[in-house]
Amino acid sequence: MKSKLWLFYALTTTIFWGVWGAFTGLPTENGFPETLVYCVWALTMIPPAFIVLKLINWKLQYDKKSIFYGSIIGLLGAGGQMILFHAVKIGPTHLIFPIISLSPVITIIMSMLLLKERTGKLGAIGIALALISLPLLNYSSGNEGADQNFLWFILAILVLAAWGIQAFFMKLANETMHAESIFFYMMLSGLLFIPVALLMTDFSVDINWGANGPYLAGGIQILNSLGALALVFAFRYGKAIVVSPLTNAGAPLITSVIAMAILGVMPGSTVLIGIGFAVIAALLLAIDSEE
Repeated sequence: MKSKLWLFYALTTTIFWGVWGAFTGLPTENGFPETLVYCVWALTMIPPAFIVLKLINWKLQYDKKSIFYGSIIGLLGAGGQMILFHAVKIGPTHLIFPIISLSPVITIIMSMLLLKERTGKLGAIGIALALISLPLLNYSSGNEGADQNFLWFILAILVLAAWGIQAFFMKLANETMHAESIFFYMMLSGLLFIPVALLMTDFSVDINWGANGPYLAGGIQILNSLGALALVFAFRYGKAIVVSPLTNAGAPLITSVIAMAILGVMPGSTVLIGIGFAVIAALLLAIDSEE
């Protein structure tokens, strides 16, 4: 039974993150600002963080090195989340998440330059497919709304970069830190950004405080937090070479499929090819990075 736990947790992460990605923009569409959605997400990180700490008897690592790595990982993660919430407000969810799934490109490049690591054939193919997929995912058959389309694309790239760099430091931190401590600092950094998000919120406009505003946001964002918690256990019980591809490539694919089904539209062949390349690239990069 224990040998099967990794699959349960990995599938939980994949499904939770896939569904979260597809619906994360709904509260904003209902009149609940993306800045407040961020605040809700940060608060939903608290229960999982304390749950995992309790499981290790509150043995939080707080030496200088752990605090340094934890702060960098947390700030990059929280900053990426804040940008993401605005990106899904103005751009297509079914394209944004496949782009973000390519973050291992940044991680691998940094590892090659700073740690002198070398990627294998799968990684090289993955990087090539990733670079090809980006312009395809930003393809538009018309010029209408080009500026807006360009903006969401740039924001998605910024999230990709933030989470790619975050993964690099997470890789370094895992040599000396426990996953529970890393997750705690991610939660703490998220909370530190709440005042910034509140200052960015325009409270002069009508804000939806109803069930389909903050409460819907809470229900959706808890999927994100619980997915991250499940991932900790997936890596604890399973092999990274199996867990990582499933979560990195599977979740964006689920997001894209659900988002396209809800929208009731099918993107053009160029965009579909871009989505396919992005998912394959994420899979290859994840496999290669763990070999």
